Amino acid sequence: MGRAASSANRASAADSEAAAPATSPRAGYFRWVICALLLFGTTKNYMDRQVLGVLKTTLQHDLGWNEIDYGNLVFAFQAAYAVGMVVVGRVIDRLGTRLGYALSMVFWSLASMGHAIGSSFTSFVIARSALGFGESGVFPASIKTVAEWFPRKERALATGIFNAGTNVGAIITPLVVPWITIQWGWRWAFIITGALGFVWLAFWLLLYREPAKHPRVSKAELDFIRSDPQEAPGEIKWARLIPHRQTWAFVVGKFMTDPIWWFYLFWIPDFLQRKHGLSLMKIGLPIVVIYVIADVGSVAGGWLSSWLIHRGRSVNFARKTALLICAVCVVPIVFAYNMPSLWGAVLLIGLAAAAHQGFSANLFTLTSDTFPAQAVGSVVGMGGMAGAIGGMLIAKIVGYTLQWTGSYMVPFLMAGCAYLLALAAIQLLVPKLEPANVQNIQ
Repeated sequence: MGRAASSANRASAADSEAAAPATSPRAGYFRWVICALLLFGTTKNYMDRQVLGVLKTTLQHDLGWNEIDYGNLVFAFQAAYAVGMVVVGRVIDRLGTRLGYALSMVFWSLASMGHAIGSSFTSFVIARSALGFGESGVFPASIKTVAEWFPRKERALATGIFNAGTNVGAIITPLVVPWITIQWGWRWAFIITGALGFVWLAFWLLLYREPAKHPRVSKAELDFIRSDPQEAPGEIKWARLIPHRQTWAFVVGKFMTDPIWWFYLFWIPDFLQRKHGLSLMKIGLPIVVIYVIADVGSVAGGWLSSWLIHRGRSVNFARKTALLICAVCVVPIVFAYNMPSLWGAVLLIGLAAAAHQGFSANLFTLTSDTFPAQAVGSVVGMGGMAGAIGGMLIAKIVGYTLQWTGSYMVPFLMAGCAYLLALAAIQLLVPKLEPANVQNIQ
């Protein structure tokens, strides 16, 4: 009965769409509803991880942490995130997107709420590690979903849209967390943001199915989603992905650029408070401006390469042109550490954050450009692990640099160089961006 009803619904929807061509993006729209779910999931993910950064000064005052202690908390998060990226990415490939993402959301939401339980440094290390492990599922699940729900020509745009949730979360957090903290204390900031995950979970379980099994996907839209050459089914073993240059291009790109985003997320609130004297309640607007600009960059970077492909350029040209433009736009951030004007620094950081997000949207899309859908979660997990290891290193570098010098010069210099170096490595590894030959790997 369920299959018959699903077929009837598809036939009715296809008839009502005035016989739209199977390859037309106007054949249906439900894939964008799924993209919106991914956007909200990423927003929730970044709200949970940024609460600590917004409350850094407050928690250092209340709990007596120094800069090295805070750096060690970030290190603990990154170490667990690195492990989780490989483990959870593989689990999502095995369990499927719907169940894998749901379990990841439950785990990290509970971990976020767990920060409120104790006040010792050890309790925060445990909660932070659990949060990092659980949150590692968001990008493998999201990229895998995009590979399942979108044809190649739309994937960078879809990735840019859901990746904008990183900025939406970073916008909302400094607005609501200080208010919650003033009203009820910092513990409630962790509890309330963590509990929001169960609201998202209800919508995810209600709305998400595979495209071929979804009653709200018309035949025309399903044909459009499947308009790329079909991939051979079957599991692709994780270990057999390692020799491919396409894997290493993504891994190296993530290792070199992810740490810069972690630096923005965990230390920019402190930089604005330390350098420009902002209080907890006044930090919201500058952070909002930074991440609103970053949101524009996320969508624009994904749109640019998709637009170039629609205009007839090759996937290789389109992706790398977008990556190059984004990498160049990051460079001016080297001047932010010594910028006397608050809003001058905010605009430089905002431009760099926007460029990072555009770079990231296209970097993520390289995985679905070069690997079949059943391997995407694993490859993204491997790259995410590399990015988290880089984040562990940046946590130590920034923590000790601030403790010894009190200056943000070194981290900003690293940020300005990282993306051009990453793009150079990608070009060396995959000069033509050809698909990895994994069809015979079962």
